[in-house]
Amino acid sequence: MARSLSFTLAPVKPKHHTRRGFRNNYAHDRHGLKSLLKFLWGWDRTGAKVDFPLAQGDPGFLAANRTRPTVTWIGHATFLVQIGGLNVLTDPHFTRRASPLDWAGPERVAPLGLSLRNLPAPDVVLISHNHYDHLDDASVRWLAKHHPKAVFVVPLGLRRWLQRRHVANVVELDWWQRHDGHDFGVTAVPVQHFSGRSHNDRNATLWCGFVLEAAQRKVLFAGDTGYSKDFADIRERLGAMDLALLPIGAYAPRWFMRAMHVNPAEAVRIHQDVGSRQSVAMHWGTFRLTEEPLDEPPKELAKALAAANIPPEQFWVLQHGETRTVDLLR
Repeated sequence: MARSLSFTLAPVKPKHHTRRGFRNNYAHDRHGLKSLLKFLWGWDRTGAKVDFPLAQGDPGFLAANRTRPTVTWIGHATFLVQIGGLNVLTDPHFTRRASPLDWAGPERVAPLGLSLRNLPAPDVVLISHNHYDHLDDASVRWLAKHHPKAVFVVPLGLRRWLQRRHVANVVELDWWQRHDGHDFGVTAVPVQHFSGRSHNDRNATLWCGFVLEAAQRKVLFAGDTGYSKDFADIRERLGAMDLALLPIGAYAPRWFMRAMHVNPAEAVRIHQDVGSRQSVAMHWGTFRLTEEPLDEPPKELAKALAAANIPPEQFWVLQHGETRTVDLLR
């Protein structure tokens, strides 16, 4: 009697998965230890001091608001977005330093736009990746303790880190995976960056942007990224964006930063690629991370918008702590 053979094919891993972690979709420059040391050697960490004004906020309005779509820049990549009755917090960082140490590392150079005690209870917290200027231990612990009902949406590999800090509700997503919650949906989307919190865990966890869908509107939080075709892919798969939160800083010197951080001109290209009706600048003027002057990114953004014939009101630059109502009516 002939024997029948049966076997099960192993699932095919997505191309951005590797044996040791993850990689970007598109080829880009890679720098090793030698390049990093060259950058650090040439970087003047002092720079000219800039006094950033703090906007006069209204925490009472934010706490009570359930109807008006708003965006509040707390600093760096931390926003409070209010849409569809939801409070959405991005890359929460409320402490003094973007560093594993409380006595050294990049220090906040601008006033905190909104304190944790004045923060409306977040419904959703989006965390793009695990670099210290985007994933802050003390801020996460505080949110876990005081807002245990918040849903944290993170890229692959970060669930355990958050659970160790007593975050109760964690949703972990791969690129293009979607989570549907009560009156909202979140899709993790690819961006060009990397991950790591120490010398031996580079790219062991995933990085991403997010497209939040609520109240029949789409909001892109780009996280941290270099320029790539990923943004054209996002529009092709998910449609045009109503609001986009886009980085414009930490881009110099270009020979080192180009692969991982867009400059203002590239941020304008992303605005165009995703068809954003309204964009907001982030990732500048909060921590001194790179060589460009702290107040240069908005100036370069204005030039890039003029060169592209885009009205400046389509790409806002907010003060720290500033809240604006977003016109999301079509």
